[in-house]
Amino acid sequence: MTDQTRNTFSRRTFMGATAAAAASFAVPKLALGADNPNSVIGGVPIGVITYSYRSMPGSAEDLLKYLLSAGLSEVELMGGPAEKFANAYNKKNGSKDPMDGFKALRKLYNDAGVNIHIVKFGNIGQKKVSDEKTDYYFNVAKALGAKGITRELDNNSAKRLGPIADKHKIWIAFHNHTQLTPTTYDGEILSHGKYLGINFDVGHYVAKPGACPIKFIDKHRERIVSLHLKDRQKNNGPNKVWGEGDTPISEILKFMKKEKLTFPGDIELEYKIPQGSNAVKEVAKCFEFCKKALA
Repeated sequence: MTDQTRNTFSRRTFMGATAAAAASFAVPKLALGADNPNSVIGGVPIGVITYSYRSMPGSAEDLLKYLLSAGLSEVELMGGPAEKFANAYNKKNGSKDPMDGFKALRKLYNDAGVNIHIVKFGNIGQKKVSDEKTDYYFNVAKALGAKGITRELDNNSAKRLGPIADKHKIWIAFHNHTQLTPTTYDGEILSHGKYLGINFDVGHYVAKPGACPIKFIDKHRERIVSLHLKDRQKNNGPNKVWGEGDTPISEILKFMKKEKLTFPGDIELEYKIPQGSNAVKEVAKCFEFCKKALA
């Protein structure tokens, strides 16, 4: 593939993307896109959580451009950009169904070759969030084609969300920071519903308690919805450029390939961006790291 082909969003792909948002809703041309991105490497889906691009302009269209520039076909999409896009679409088109805008966003991404596998709504399950709003979040996930919603690890939220997740058949995936231990999920938290699962942050787990993430993955493989991939040092150490910390990212990916584990590993860029670079370039480097590990 030539540089010109790699760095130009093809007319066919662009026309499909713009059609997704309807003729009356203008979608900016997406430059720097790779044709037909495929980031399922050796059977392992590699994606990115769009939080990684927090230092960049962050519209849904911007984020899609970044994904395509790296050749990523999988994404965990933050809820904010998704809602902003959907609200603008619905207002422009006079939609009566609030899900129309999310369906248009799904089509925009899908036509470009990108799968929205998870959406993040961090406040879902909180007391202040009404039942109506909770159902709305699950319906958004369905409209986007996502298999699950991520939020922080919390047992009280699990009790509330378990039956609702089962009703909608959409996963709630609990994200960990350094509070996770090897036995956290041996307790009741996942017992409140069949669609309660794990968004396992391997970097935080290595930082503290410093246990083996591969053993955790093997033990909980049936309830893991996705991984967050980052490289941290042990003893609550900092995030590092991939390959410079203590997190065995290569070994984790090789284990997933060997065991035919098909939940996504999502890049989460948290190390300090080097001078002269940016989040788009650094995510692309992390993806190259993954491809090398899975070769």
